[in-house]
Amino acid sequence: MTDRIKSWHSSPSKPTYTPPPGSIDAHCHVFGPMAQFPFSAKAKYLPEDAGPDMLFALRDHLGYARNVIVQASCHGTDNAATLDAIAKSNGKARGVAVVDPAISEAELAALHEGGIRGIRFNFLKRLVDDAPKDKFLEVAKRLPQGWHVVIYFESDILEELRPFMDVIPVPLVIDHMGRPDVTQGPDGPDMKAFRHLLDSREDIWFKATCPDRLDPNGDPWDMFAESVAPLVADYPTRCLWGTDWPHPNMQDAEPDDGHLVDMIPRIAPTEELQRLLLVTNPKTLYWPECLTG
Repeated sequence: MTDRIKSWHSSPSKPTYTPPPGSIDAHCHVFGPMAQFPFSAKAKYLPEDAGPDMLFALRDHLGYARNVIVQASCHGTDNAATLDAIAKSNGKARGVAVVDPAISEAELAALHEGGIRGIRFNFLKRLVDDAPKDKFLEVAKRLPQGWHVVIYFESDILEELRPFMDVIPVPLVIDHMGRPDVTQGPDGPDMKAFRHLLDSREDIWFKATCPDRLDPNGDPWDMFAESVAPLVADYPTRCLWGTDWPHPNMQDAEPDDGHLVDMIPRIAPTEELQRLLLVTNPKTLYWPECLTG
């Protein structure tokens, strides 16, 4: 694997929707720069550099105040690139790490000091080779105060993962709603199964994200809007939003980030829902000390 891939739009449009002050892009990544932060030998894709300067320029272009940077699978368990981006953000970014389950308490404390507030478990077989539930559960029991676990999976293994998720002793955040089939509509079996998961625990959050990944009909992603808006309406204090920039593995269908932002009023049509989705909810998880600010 030597050919590097570019998966992001070179000139994203300016959104017609203006996010409320203090809005947070709660799901994005950085790639490299490779010369400073080499990619993992186990990486399933080799992206071009998409570093913090590019991320923060996009943040400002889209009208956001802060970022939550999620460790990308191409960097494995070396969180140096994510920590570097947080350090360069002037306090405007926090992060989610991917760790070796054998990580020490001292190393977890150092991640906390660096702005990390959660760890991610990835169950997509096309992205990771090993996802040991027993070891994941052990490290979840040792997380610093206030951290959570982010889980990424596809809808066909939701029921298989339920016993594992049920016993994780910290709040959960589900990436991209567990990738439901939005062509089934808001009352389809995938959404019903996901609602059943949300109803099982009051501390499960979800990211109402990635219409570009989930809606096969493409931009403007009408099926996504139809399926996800009822979910946001019914669980308004447990939803998050993010661009997913720089859109790993989307090189064949690079989404316009301005259009992604314009999806927000379609899934959160009121100012109250928008403020919860973009400000209050992500602050609760990542900047709880700023909830009054």
